[in-house]
Amino acid sequence: MKKGDIIELKIDRYAFEGKGIARIDKSLIVPGTKKDEGKPNNYVVFADGSYPGDTVKTMLLKIKNSYAESKVVEVLTPSPYRIPAKCRYFGLCGGCKQQNLDYEIQLKFKQQQVEEIFQKMGGFRDFEIEPIIPSEKVFYYRNKMEFSFSDKRWLKKEELADEKIIDKNFALGLHIPNIYDKVLDIEECFLQSKASNQIMNFTREFFKKKNTPIYSTKTHEGYLRNLVIKQSHHTDDLMVNLVTASEDDDLMVEYTADLLKEVPAVTTVINNINKKLASVATGDYEKVFHGTGYIYDSIGDYKFRVSANSFFQTNSLQAEKLYATALEFAQLSGDEVIYDLYSGAGTITIFMSGRAKQVFAFESIEAAIMDAAENANLNKIKNVNFIQADLYKSFLPIVKKDEIPKPDVMIIDPPRSGMHPITIQDTIELSPKKIVYVSCNPGTQVRDIKFLADAGYILKKIRPVDMFPHTYHIENVALLERQ
Repeated sequence: MKKGDIIELKIDRYAFEGKGIARIDKSLIVPGTKKDEGKPNNYVVFADGSYPGDTVKTMLLKIKNSYAESKVVEVLTPSPYRIPAKCRYFGLCGGCKQQNLDYEIQLKFKQQQVEEIFQKMGGFRDFEIEPIIPSEKVFYYRNKMEFSFSDKRWLKKEELADEKIIDKNFALGLHIPNIYDKVLDIEECFLQSKASNQIMNFTREFFKKKNTPIYSTKTHEGYLRNLVIKQSHHTDDLMVNLVTASEDDDLMVEYTADLLKEVPAVTTVINNINKKLASVATGDYEKVFHGTGYIYDSIGDYKFRVSANSFFQTNSLQAEKLYATALEFAQLSGDEVIYDLYSGAGTITIFMSGRAKQVFAFESIEAAIMDAAENANLNKIKNVNFIQADLYKSFLPIVKKDEIPKPDVMIIDPPRSGMHPITIQDTIELSPKKIVYVSCNPGTQVRDIKFLADAGYILKKIRPVDMFPHTYHIENVALLERQ
């Protein structure tokens, strides 16, 4: 068989990143392979869009010696785990890849995936696996949504033949997976809130009526780039941030006035001006047209100021459970010196501060450190220090120069790519008694933990936390102790 061929598969397992797995005879696909009667199902085929229990027709996309990748083109017999998707755009925008999978089964598969990563990839055996923490909300759980403007609207199949469509060149919504120059125009998304949908739809119609040009990544001309909505789950704060390629104060004043009439719940309106060529939803500078330019949200007993460009955990309600798990794993007595690596806006630092003697937070982005310092002042916390350090280089010279006491516990929450080898080596040299490693990518997490284990650390336990229902993303907390 070759790329593009259609084959029928019976799906029996589920893989990390949301793909079903089937096993077939290797001789059916890989040229030159002899049929092995003793191992009739010795070849793995990943089928994107399938679940265990499905019988599907899939199109082969990639054929390797040890596996093949395919995409479902037809479900012949559906899995008993399938449910109707709530969103009409499901399968197009790619935001909720598992919305048609029962949530309890989503949790089961995520738990299994984390366990397999640690046991098979990591080779770890004698450690405790605690049950996954489900999300309190499975819809409307995000406090931030980032929508894109595009002068190329993605047309659905039924629209392609309709010559009467007059708005092919104006879209506000979400990108189609792997297609960066076209946007799916959406009217309703179940990830943030009904108010968010109202703001999005109003914004689209306002600028369409004005014939406002959309920024083009090819010509680098135009005005509209992104609409970013941030919303607090613990207060009534609601931020609208319009990202544009240039300034137009008169238009922003009119937009703000009309928006507040349509959605009076909006508490602040900001215009971020992004003059970079890169397609990022942050600006070189910003102008506030209504309110303070900030919103406030809480995690546990602590209050945080969230600016237009600052990082804040996207699921506020689950963030509290994630941090509480990290705090429980650390088992602090109140006398410990803690290092918090990749500290961002200081959320974990501040959350831990009430149970520690001193917390030293290391972060590379200066703006994040400023946000963190503001949040510490907001909560009247005195036992935290925020330090700018490049965690792709050794930060030990800073520790030695500033005579920072060595840590008893290290909290490590890196980006998806995991820790840099230099940072791992610095951690080993500092030799804390405990390491609590929080990760949004169990694959890179287990890779890093293997290095720490080789240096004498023992993996004691892990616990997955579901921050993003209907997606294959999963957070995981791990505890390591020095031998």
